[in-house]
Amino acid sequence: MGTAQQMNNSYRRIQPFVEIMDSTLRDGEQTSGVSFLPHEKLVIARKLLKDVNVDRIEVASARVSDGEKDAVSMICRYARQVGMLERVEVLGFVDGCLSVDWIDGCGGKVINLLAKGSLRHCTGQLHKTPQEHIDDILRTIEYAEKKGITVNLYLEDWSNGMKDSPEYVYAMVDALAHCGIRRFMLPDTLGIMNPLQVIEYFRKMQKRYPGTHFDFHAHNDYDLAVSNSLAAVLSGAKGIHVTVNGLGERCGNAPLSSVQVILKDQFHAKTNINESELNAISRLVEGYSGIAVAPNQPIVGENVFTQVAGVHADGDNKDNLYCNDLMPERFGRKREYALGKTSGNANIARNLQELGLELTPEQTKKITQRITELGDRKEIVTQEDLPFIVSDVLKHTAPEDKVRLVSYMVSSAYGLKPLASVKVCINGNEYEGFSTGDGQYDAFVKALRKIYRDSLGRTFPTLANYAVTIPPGGRTDALVQTVITWRNGDKMLRTRGLDADQTEAAIKATFKMLNIIEEGNKQ
Repeated sequence: MGTAQQMNNSYRRIQPFVEIMDSTLRDGEQTSGVSFLPHEKLVIARKLLKDVNVDRIEVASARVSDGEKDAVSMICRYARQVGMLERVEVLGFVDGCLSVDWIDGCGGKVINLLAKGSLRHCTGQLHKTPQEHIDDILRTIEYAEKKGITVNLYLEDWSNGMKDSPEYVYAMVDALAHCGIRRFMLPDTLGIMNPLQVIEYFRKMQKRYPGTHFDFHAHNDYDLAVSNSLAAVLSGAKGIHVTVNGLGERCGNAPLSSVQVILKDQFHAKTNINESELNAISRLVEGYSGIAVAPNQPIVGENVFTQVAGVHADGDNKDNLYCNDLMPERFGRKREYALGKTSGNANIARNLQELGLELTPEQTKKITQRITELGDRKEIVTQEDLPFIVSDVLKHTAPEDKVRLVSYMVSSAYGLKPLASVKVCINGNEYEGFSTGDGQYDAFVKALRKIYRDSLGRTFPTLANYAVTIPPGGRTDALVQTVITWRNGDKMLRTRGLDADQTEAAIKATFKMLNIIEEGNKQ
């Protein structure tokens, strides 16, 4: 039996508990172009502690700015009120009393002290001998203890330290192991390690310092942050550092969601993470950071629970043949079946079933042919488009759309808000409305809202997302594609409009949505 298999079997028997420390608000904020406002940091911190239930959060670097001080103070005040202050950590420096006083002034109780984990960093950056650096660290630790502040110690560039100067690393830990440090945190600062090296170096640390709490902090320069984190846990690491969506310097850090699911599913480790909140925290950080999550990013990407190939939908229909342990419901999501040229009858049938539409096999075949044609032209087809495609293809004998645009006029002039005048026909009755807005489409929607409110006494759905693109493969003078997501009570609808004019495309998407709702009200 191989060494890796032996380790895996041993790991399964032990089923250890692994601490998860999230560093989104410190290391994640070092992503190029990312800077969280104090209130944004507070919202993220609350979500991580209360809902996601990470064990610890690292929220800032000491002495960076007044804004950081405000943020840390707000987070510490909240954490104190809910009994979680010991779970809030701040990066501090070996600077005598300065970092400790800064953290103490914010109400913090834990410092993550940044020391040098390689001889090259110690002599090249600090221009000090190892003993001089150790003496400085001891003075800072002693002062922190007097202030009642817990100390965790980062050994920055530990990976290169173990590679090039292991005797320096051992000298550091030998001198500091009995000084009241709660956790030694071992970073792969430059993201240079592979899993075999992590296993080798962690084994050496564990053998030399049994019973010591070691964390591992991975960077993703070689796309190995998750693999390296798992190797560290297999080798005895008691804590792993992550960030939401893998934010961090250069290529980022180990993503929280990926580390969590592979620890649980592949190695049966125990954590405190509430997996049903992973998607929500991802969306929150995506919005505040401005860094979009790739559609195919595991667990939290938009498309990761979307089956495209028809053969996959067919297998799922028969016995969930294309499903694994990563079930979308586990993360508060649901599986979708994409509509496009590779969909096949099974995908179409799945989507029709969700909409409550029952068609014969021959009718389903015709719908599939039309969707395939649209896919060949690289047009997006959504589930909400299906009723209209069905009606068009089968030449349904039911009355035409319940909500029709009779006429409209939008105008804009310099210095004045755009104006819209709208006439619509709803269930055979015509209504008129007009309004101003911040743009032509905004004015149009506000006029519709007035009609629904004043003439019908009904609530108009709210706009949740609005995206305008040239269809994939198009040219700058091609049709404009507008995809709008609407919130109607507790339901979400997404509709698409295609036209040469952006406002007209948005209007088409709007009336698709209104007819979907009207048809639902009828049922």
